[in-house]
Amino acid sequence: MHDDGLDAFGAFGQDPFDDDEFDDLGDEQGADGGEFDDGLLAEELRQAAAILDPVPAELRQLAMDAYALYDMDARLAELTFDSLVDAIPVRGATVAPRMLTFTAGDLSIDVEVTSEGLMGQVMPPQPAGIEILNGPQALHPTTLTADAMGRFAGDAPPAGPFALRLRAGGEVVVTEWLRA
Repeated sequence: MHDDGLDAFGAFGQDPFDDDEFDDLGDEQGADGGEFDDGLLAEELRQAAAILDPVPAELRQLAMDAYALYDMDARLAELTFDSLVDAIPVRGATVAPRMLTFTAGDLSIDVEVTSEGLMGQVMPPQPAGIEILNGPQALHPTTLTADAMGRFAGDAPPAGPFALRLRAGGEVVVTEWLRA
């Protein structure tokens, strides 16, 4: 091979990677020579987004309503059975009710949702208040009362997304949200 004493970078007259330049990048400065302020940049970006792509008022209201429903002391009941997913279809059945089971520890809530309404039972049997949280109207939920056997029924079927909030014996349990 031919060696004229110049390496690949020396042929251009300078080293393209000057270590002094890279050492100075860690000490970033703003246009005025002072330290760069991340908080100021974040605020300017927030203001630009508010002007160029504002959050629709309806979406902001739904977010605030959803946060108002958040209950810090409530336990979340896990959906352990859903007939739409877990059940074997029955031949000839055109409109089968939707069966749901939610579980939180030793407590379970069995619910049947039909076009006429919903009914269910709290296990172990106990009196309870059940609120049906239903979409945007969730701030004014329908309240059902479970009897001493844990049975409850309501004549208005939930429309759209819904969840149940159970209050029994000083305990609050909330189910996850589902579509009716």
